[in-house]
Amino acid sequence: MRNRWLVPAGAAAAVLVIAACGSSGNGGSGGSGGSGSSPAASSGSAPAASSGSALKTMKVGSATVLADSKGLTLYWFVPDTSTKSNCNGSCIHYWPPVTGPVTAGSGVTGHLGTITRSNGTKQATWDGHPLYTYIGDTGPGMDKGNGLNLSGGVWHAIILTGHAAPAASPKASSGGGGYGY
Repeated sequence: MRNRWLVPAGAAAAVLVIAACGSSGNGGSGGSGGSGSSPAASSGSAPAASSGSALKTMKVGSATVLADSKGLTLYWFVPDTSTKSNCNGSCIHYWPPVTGPVTAGSGVTGHLGTITRSNGTKQATWDGHPLYTYIGDTGPGMDKGNGLNLSGGVWHAIILTGHAAPAASPKASSGGGGYGY
């Protein structure tokens, strides 16, 4: 008899989780998916999911970098424009796009917005640069992707203050990083 309550309670919990995840809309992104949706919002009560999550700052050496909610360094790609990501196909496996919209946590400066990727998903932007993480950064405080020339262009960590460490030397023959791009 006790087991009868477990199934409905579990189902109710699942419904609540799904409803909470689905209701984190931006409300006023307006427009046609261009670059500037909304300026950096207050860091109030942003959900922990990738969409709508708060960006933060992290120290990497002497630099303060922009990071996602997990503390992973965020990067921008030189071939991108303020309205278009040029990292597609196998590139996104190594450089996962940051799903937007995002909000600004404490210390985050700059204009946050979104673009619409070619597959229709929203990607977060910072000062007109589409945002990515790097597969080689396995934890907070790493910037192994900074200065790499991979996937058709150079990648830069978003430095808010200070100076970045010298760029890593890419492995030109394999496309770099030992990940077989």
